[in-house]
Amino acid sequence: MPQTSQWPLPPDSVRYVVPDPILALLAAHPLASDLYPLAFGHYRKAVGHHMHRRQHRDDLLIYCTDGRAYFSVEGEPFTVSAGDLVLLPAGAEHRYTADPEAPWSIHWVHYTGPKTRDFQHHMGFSDRVRVRSLGLQPRLLVDFNGLLSVRQTGFRTSGLVNASNRLRQLLTAVPMLADDTDDHRQLDLDLIHGFMRERLNERISLDQLAELGGLSSAHFATRYRHLTGESPIQHFLHLKVEQACQWLDTTSLSLTEISHRLGYEDNYYFSRLFKKVMGQSPRDYRDSRRH
Repeated sequence: MPQTSQWPLPPDSVRYVVPDPILALLAAHPLASDLYPLAFGHYRKAVGHHMHRRQHRDDLLIYCTDGRAYFSVEGEPFTVSAGDLVLLPAGAEHRYTADPEAPWSIHWVHYTGPKTRDFQHHMGFSDRVRVRSLGLQPRLLVDFNGLLSVRQTGFRTSGLVNASNRLRQLLTAVPMLADDTDDHRQLDLDLIHGFMRERLNERISLDQLAELGGLSSAHFATRYRHLTGESPIQHFLHLKVEQACQWLDTTSLSLTEISHRLGYEDNYYFSRLFKKVMGQSPRDYRDSRRH
């Protein structure tokens, strides 16, 4: 059986749990065996809703449409608000608690099958990305409500096979909805470039920049390249080289000193990066500017 909450249902809420005999049929059915729902529902204004699972056996997808809840997954805390889609994968210890002042409303589905990991990656979730901020999406609500329509078919296998394929439709739609959302979310390039300039003496990562932009690393890199024509790390390197050129032009600092100031212990490595950008070595650049 799925590890669903036994929390008392609020008004206008639904919890549907697929019986074990039907689950056995779905697990063996050629049209459902690779991905099928275990339980699904809709909680409205879920006051007092909380859960702690140490050994989570199935995947749980939650779409928040109102209010807030506070999460901890594998010890990492975060807040979920309206428009957020959360995936709690099998095996991940987690806690969540509805905000007492603004309890969340959610659609949710527990599911399993050999393809769950493939769908996790397809939707853009990972150990580093637990939440996709999609906004309020009518398409997603239609797909969640499509699962609930199975209540009208009883526990007939045909109805549950249909629900399995509605679940597949829901999961495959997520990246398209995320792409549409990302297209309308502008990166604050001034903020990102200011962050880079303040850290020219460091080695920053794509993950750091993506977190600043509020996107997954992959989506941030794609969005940044779309806006600027280059990768974010490439731009950061160009800023370092630009600063190196200024020091080569205006100071007597050695290449070793410049390399160290820009976060590189190996001045030969930085020299190669410089030449790749400028077409000549730092020494040749300095000599050409002085003669």
